[in-house]
Amino acid sequence: MLKKLPVLYEDERCAVFNKPAGLAVQGGKGVGLSLDTLLAREWPCRPFLVHRLDQDTSGIILVAKTKEAAGYYASVMAQRRARKGYLALCAGRPETSAGTIDADLVIRGVRKQSRTGYRLLSTKGDFSLLALELDTGRMHQIRRHLASLGLPVLGDGKYGDFALNKKLKKEQGLTRLLLHAAYLGIAGNREYRALDLEAPLPDYFKTFMGVIDNRSAFFHDE
Repeated sequence: MLKKLPVLYEDERCAVFNKPAGLAVQGGKGVGLSLDTLLAREWPCRPFLVHRLDQDTSGIILVAKTKEAAGYYASVMAQRRARKGYLALCAGRPETSAGTIDADLVIRGVRKQSRTGYRLLSTKGDFSLLALELDTGRMHQIRRHLASLGLPVLGDGKYGDFALNKKLKKEQGLTRLLLHAAYLGIAGNREYRALDLEAPLPDYFKTFMGVIDNRSAFFHDE
């Protein structure tokens, strides 16, 4: 299966994949196949996970090949010197075309500051396509923030509109969470190459919304 995973970038320090929805990033209780177990089985080196994606979220995931590289990329992300952009199809329309959701989230019993920037890209009927950027990286942050605004991500079986999901599954065959990690940008230095990567949308995402031009310009300053 690893050979079927699209590789967006690879060098001696890292590899960046376009993870399909349904594949867990990390193994654990109740998890069958995962990205880290696949890599551990087929890579000649030990994989180091630098960040996470929900199992149901598709898109960009970076894996380091050395402990030193893992430390570097983890530091860059912790210092918020990386840009992570997402595309989401939601029910409803935001009140403003762009803004920041600044709402604390409780993570394992601890309240933590959480911020998500968003921009409305287009609408279709009662649905909205949003570009989102994480300023913090909390568990299920985008899904929880959008749900709190009454803009649940389509296909979200945990925070979404369950009745709508059921209707869309029956009428239009929706079976996946329509949230995609579309962009990753990391500045380089003398040792590490800059990364400016985008992950093409899955076909089911494009089919549901119609033709979408997935441009990295969504996540660059205009």
